[in-house]
Amino acid sequence: MVMNNNGNGRRYGLLQAAKDPEYVKKMYGGYLKVYAEAFGEEGASWDLFRVCEGEFPEISELHKYDGFVVSGSSNDAFGNDYWILKLCFLLQILDAMEKKILGICFGHQVLCRALGGRVGRAKRGWDIGITQVSFAKDRAPLWYLDDHHNMPSSLSIIEIHQDEIFEVPVGANVIASSDKTGVEIFVIEDHILGIQGHPEYNKDILFNLIDRLLGMDKIEKRFAEEVKCRVELGEPDRKCWEKICRNFLKGHHKICD
Repeated sequence: MVMNNNGNGRRYGLLQAAKDPEYVKKMYGGYLKVYAEAFGEEGASWDLFRVCEGEFPEISELHKYDGFVVSGSSNDAFGNDYWILKLCFLLQILDAMEKKILGICFGHQVLCRALGGRVGRAKRGWDIGITQVSFAKDRAPLWYLDDHHNMPSSLSIIEIHQDEIFEVPVGANVIASSDKTGVEIFVIEDHILGIQGHPEYNKDILFNLIDRLLGMDKIEKRFAEEVKCRVELGEPDRKCWEKICRNFLKGHHKICD
């Protein structure tokens, strides 16, 4: 466990479901720093739990945390690796405690699975690039999302996934979708928020991940080049996404300035 302590404020845990790529470690100091800088607040502390390597928080310590973030991963959220099943069990406990849980990409999917939903391989294949996510007009009011003066009807976000949610858990509301993915965001009450995209990523990290997928023969070279060209022409709405996630975790109501 790694502690990043900046004061006596709130305490969060990052449930990291992927190993730090060498590039991200070299350029950004690892995923813990990426997430803490994107979603953190002054005075907050972050603990790192490398769940993909079997490193989990103690059940007796969970009450000390204000919330948890579940990261992305190259693993399938519908897989039956021991650590994935153990993560599902942990998420069920945190849900019962009504702890804040923010799931990102794989985290979004495994959170859905843990709470009774259904996930699997996307029927339309890889979704990589900058995606326009549209919010449902009839969604229930959400204090961390609704700002009638500034909140747009859609936001662009970086995405890189080949799995998706087929069915959300009982009691969940789907509040956003895209042309390619039916469940871009789901929520349960005030303590569960799942986001299919990557609000924490910038284009540099995305390009490195595309290169890694290409090097592993997960995608074809022509596809990778086309995606990079499209990404060069757009920008994700990172600041607004970061505020949504930060406000969800800490409980403040103002979203987009």
